[in-house]
Amino acid sequence: MEMEAKKPYVIAIVVQLIYTGMFVVSKAAFNHGMNTYVFIFYRQAAASLLLVPIALVLERKNVRTLSPWLLLKLFFLALIGITFSLNLYNVSLKFTSATVASAATNAMPVVTFCFALLLKMEAVKLRSSSGLAKLAGVSLCLAGVFAIAFYVGPALSPVNRHRAFASSASPAPSGGRTTWIKGTFLMVLANMAWSLWIVLQGRLLKEYPNKMLVTVVQCVFSAVQSFVVAVVAERDFSRWSLRLDISLLAVLYTGFLVTGVTYYLQAWCVEMKGPVFFAVWTPLCFVFTIFSSSFFLGEIVHLGGIVGGILLVGGLYSVLWGKSKETKVATCGKVNSAMDDADEENNHHKTSREGGDNISINS
Repeated sequence: MEMEAKKPYVIAIVVQLIYTGMFVVSKAAFNHGMNTYVFIFYRQAAASLLLVPIALVLERKNVRTLSPWLLLKLFFLALIGITFSLNLYNVSLKFTSATVASAATNAMPVVTFCFALLLKMEAVKLRSSSGLAKLAGVSLCLAGVFAIAFYVGPALSPVNRHRAFASSASPAPSGGRTTWIKGTFLMVLANMAWSLWIVLQGRLLKEYPNKMLVTVVQCVFSAVQSFVVAVVAERDFSRWSLRLDISLLAVLYTGFLVTGVTYYLQAWCVEMKGPVFFAVWTPLCFVFTIFSSSFFLGEIVHLGGIVGGILLVGGLYSVLWGKSKETKVATCGKVNSAMDDADEENNHHKTSREGGDNISINS
């Protein structure tokens, strides 16, 4: 039983380690000259090759339940949340660093909360401590983004000067500070698209709760969409070739391990312990990536990135605390309401019995 209780904690840490690997190998592939749009197509194609056979075995009977209207919704969901957000994210990763990418993921629960607020799926009570915590979280996330974009600060020496994923390209993004700022805000936009996708997918899953088919269909749609984008962006097909180097490793890692294994582990962890429990572990990925990107890529981490990351983590925990506090208050309210109803019912029965006794005495 003790081992069973530890499983969610182990899985949460393993998932963050896998995501750390995704940031590092993706950045290494781009440093080696891999086209970001071609990379996304290969990643989604690899994930589809893994997931489609599994879906055909497990969900063959349910395929016919996919109506044309539902397929159209899934097509646009894939376009927003996978094709658009991943392509934008990888372009921004090329312009910035693996550390910035992992720091930005801490803003996703906060951005998701903002979209849920706009769609009236969330509420903020400004006079309550939970409402103030949520607003403070949003403010800290904005401060973190601006710190990463505009504050450089002193450089911290890389842990390892002999990079494991050595390339002829510089680990630092070319184009100077303007490119860095542009990359940071593109990453925020990519996270906004991903967060909107999470909210919209949550609505769709209430309508059609088959997670497996929803995931696989979106994966296939995004592979087709990404192919069109890649053909338009890179018409020199000699640059599409995959060699036995970091580029192939990155495609297989992100396609099979991240999409195939991590998404399942993440869903299992959320089902066991809830989304708040899983989100609390997200900052671990930021810490792991700082050391991994410095060791494997030789990235020079600046103080501005660390400060921005800490602000983003603070924003994440502030929103999570607000949500947790709100849930506790709502639960207590329901319990008190149920107790009041029970007391009222008991009093009613007691009054009825007393009335009956009086009638008996009088008669």
